[in-house]
Amino acid sequence: MTGSCWRLLAAISLIFVVPMFLRGQDAAADRRPILDPALSPLRYSLPIAPVWIPPPPSPPPRYPVGGYPVAPGTIVFQQIVRTAGIIFSGRVTFVGGRVASSSGPDPASTTVTFQVEHAMRGTSPGQTLTIHEWAGLWTSGERYRVGERVLLFLYSPSKLDLTSPVAGAMGRFAMDFQGRIMMSAQHVEAFAADPILGGKTLVPYAEFAQAVRRFRREP
Repeated sequence: MTGSCWRLLAAISLIFVVPMFLRGQDAAADRRPILDPALSPLRYSLPIAPVWIPPPPSPPPRYPVGGYPVAPGTIVFQQIVRTAGIIFSGRVTFVGGRVASSSGPDPASTTVTFQVEHAMRGTSPGQTLTIHEWAGLWTSGERYRVGERVLLFLYSPSKLDLTSPVAGAMGRFAMDFQGRIMMSAQHVEAFAADPILGGKTLVPYAEFAQAVRRFRREP
């Protein structure tokens, strides 16, 4: 009787334990990674933010000045001519200084004397012309040396008798030993649209004077 009971209990255990064991295997199989790439789930990737690429800058518009195209911001030759109160070419004969007056408004200045060779405005040929520039211009590089030849567009002297080249370096031109006007890189770029001066690095005085006469303030 006892043996029969044990056999019965063993049979009953097999009936319940085997299905549970098989279900456990099925569940484990479901958790195994799928090795077939075709059946693998799609991986989620973060979206890439769009990158804005600015369009290339368009060339600046060009406006006609005196019938010739000039880029905005370019220094036009006629502006310098019409602003200047004194225009001449000559040779530097003296460079000195003036100390600021302690009893008056006279500031420290640099004194420069020229022997005028060609006069276009505010002076006469052969005249000895002395000008006074604020001393700070000398410190910043606006200097003269005795013997050099220059062509200058100067502002009319102020109440303190001070003057300087119109538009700084743009109103000052060096001259070579033949009397030709030497155009700096700044001049060449700024006056590129001028029909007489455009594209030239050396300009005969007669041609330069012709360019000035087009914009003379006098009738």
